Amino acid sequence: METFLDLIREILKGIVRELSAHFFRKAVIENKKTTPRRRKQKGGSQKNN
Repeated sequence: METFLDLIREILKGIVRELSAHFFRKAVIENKKTTPRRRKQKGGSQKNN
């Protein structure tokens, strides 16, 4: 019986860990505002071949 309860406890820990990682990913990583990328300006004189 104790082994069964340990198994259930480990399964629940895994579910809670995955759910918290999912919500953390949604809230923090995906909602980060990204700045629009600009093209780098090349310095010096450029020759057209």
